[in-house]
Amino acid sequence: MSTPIADGRVQKRVERYTKFWQKDLTRESEVDNKNRLDKYTEVVNGYYDGATELYEYGWAQSFHFSRFYKGEGFLQSLARHEHYLAAHMGLRPGMRVLDVGCGVGAPARQIARFADVQIVGINNNEFQLGRARRYTEKAGLSDQITYVKGDFMKLSEQFGENSFDAVYCIEATVHAPTWEGAYGEIFKVLKPGGVFGVYEWCMTDAWDPSIPAHKELAHQIEFGSGIPELRPIRLARQAMKNVGYELVHEEDLADRPDEIPWYYPLEGDISKAQTAWDYLTVWRMSWSGKLVTHTAVRFMELFGLLPKGTWEVGESLKVAGDALVKGGQTKLFTPMFFMIGRKPTQAN
Repeated sequence: MSTPIADGRVQKRVERYTKFWQKDLTRESEVDNKNRLDKYTEVVNGYYDGATELYEYGWAQSFHFSRFYKGEGFLQSLARHEHYLAAHMGLRPGMRVLDVGCGVGAPARQIARFADVQIVGINNNEFQLGRARRYTEKAGLSDQITYVKGDFMKLSEQFGENSFDAVYCIEATVHAPTWEGAYGEIFKVLKPGGVFGVYEWCMTDAWDPSIPAHKELAHQIEFGSGIPELRPIRLARQAMKNVGYELVHEEDLADRPDEIPWYYPLEGDISKAQTAWDYLTVWRMSWSGKLVTHTAVRFMELFGLLPKGTWEVGESLKVAGDALVKGGQTKLFTPMFFMIGRKPTQAN
């Protein structure tokens, strides 16, 4: 059995992460897919044990994408995306809200300030939870936000039914083995009349898994993002309805005619940086930025400053970055299929 490092990471699962995929992603089979779904907890934790610090360095403490207005700063865009969700959900002061897959807590901190709600963040990764608590204490929000370790496929066991006024999820339930299972658990813990808001990672309706290039693109995104299986938009929509939500709103925000695309930071073209502060963020995604980062990670791992396997996880991130840009350019993938569902006030 693997022994956790003091900060909560488990070295063996970082080392095992990339082994869940074939080296040649064109050779992926249903057996590989099923294995990842059956061991989704190990897949996701192995990924985030290796990728969390890379995310914070290369992106931000908010592990998600966002839309951009021309001239809008990167961090401002991330915050606006979080506020947009809270506003559409109608979050109000005094509500008890669950953040499913809370990462290191940046969206929770933004939404707590924006909507003045009480938030419980749930995450199955001890390393991220430790960082979330530390950042939240530093922000002076520990009386408003708490964090617990748990599996979002077992929410009702942990919290009991009808426990929250609202639940949100930002690009996290894509890690679930089934959307029905995750959305169903959220449905149970919501109070009658409660609202569930989600930004979901999906392949679009233009994606056709019978086309080898389309299927490989999905596997590349999965491989570099800790995702057992990517699924199309229609299945996310159907899962919400199957569970019993009243679907109040649905929209692929990536399909908006934005002048600045959601994936622009990943392109690594510093000429596209929207503000002077964003040059460094965009440079980190350039070929030279990646070279510097991944060389540094290699040496830090060699000298025991990072868990063994972190470099390989970082290499998988490079694969995903290129695939995400391609998926955005071809409209085959979206990281922001936006849904608002309401639990009926009375059982059907």
